[in-house]
Amino acid sequence: MKSVKIVFFDAKDYDIASFESSLPLWQEKHPDAPAVEMKFYDTRLSADTVELARGTDVVCIFVNDLVTSSLIDRLAEMGVRLIALRCAGYNNVDIQAAYGKIHVVRVPAYSPYAVAEHAMALLMTSIRRIHKAYIRTRDFNFSLSGLTGFDFHGKTVGVVGTGKIGACFIRICQGFGMRVLAYDKFPNEAIRASGVEYVPLEKIWSDSDIISFHCPLTDETRHMVNAGTIAQMKKGVVLVNTSRGALIDSEALLEGIKERHVGAACLDVYEEESNVFFHDFSGHIVNDDILARLISMPNIIVTSHQAFLTQEALSNIAETTLDNIREFLASGFSVNELCYKCGKIGTCLHDHSQPCF
Repeated sequence: MKSVKIVFFDAKDYDIASFESSLPLWQEKHPDAPAVEMKFYDTRLSADTVELARGTDVVCIFVNDLVTSSLIDRLAEMGVRLIALRCAGYNNVDIQAAYGKIHVVRVPAYSPYAVAEHAMALLMTSIRRIHKAYIRTRDFNFSLSGLTGFDFHGKTVGVVGTGKIGACFIRICQGFGMRVLAYDKFPNEAIRASGVEYVPLEKIWSDSDIISFHCPLTDETRHMVNAGTIAQMKKGVVLVNTSRGALIDSEALLEGIKERHVGAACLDVYEEESNVFFHDFSGHIVNDDILARLISMPNIIVTSHQAFLTQEALSNIAETTLDNIREFLASGFSVNELCYKCGKIGTCLHDHSQPCF
């Protein structure tokens, strides 16, 4: 079997290191797999850079590579057969436009523990003022003024999305003795059996002291946190978002913070992050007034989409991506292929008994 050529866009040092270290182990595990040639580019996939994919079989992209209908046409014309997302989210790819032209696969579960643990780390840091205490003690300031937090035990946490990551986060919260309310269009029965109550979103908003988001970005979930839903929430509510930035209307969040209705926000994602996150702007002025104002707030913590960034997750992403490619080349289909209608992986949830690709 001839070698397969893969071009990586928006590749960082950790991407290159994880794929290059995983490849020999993967080839040893799959001796029948084709040889793999990899090229890495730090630039994002766009109309200006798409020519870098010419002559390759697979384009491997990340969360900020926006794959529009016109880019899909260009890739298909070049003979690219597969778009491999090295992430779980897929809102940046026009799945319907890809149907019949090019296949799309993703990594649905690389390390749910990584993201869930980061969500809790952000929450604990915010509520117990750990980041502020760290800065103080570096200056030999050991005052406790302004560092009062609250117990997690007995608090109510609302979890929106109970897939693998949401389920991990729920188990962590249960370990703290928290009451968990959950919302998901497709409830996780194992989670329900653990004592979690599934409720409508309205009850998540009204009853939760803390709300954490672990759902994909779709037309239905975009700006699910807005001025109207914030008004339904408890005064002092703490919001945690490690999923997709556009789940939260940033302007509405900023107003909620200013009005003292939202008590705190822990954000690993931001809806306009694509031109900011993963880059060093420490010596520059960032031309995003909303982000600048959010970061300036003392009760908002922002990390730059790093919840996934653990050694285990990077290794799993590399191995699953290579497996997706191997399966596709062998059979024309991968178990992690996205349905062009519903975005689900594997068998379509519509009226099909077989994958609809």
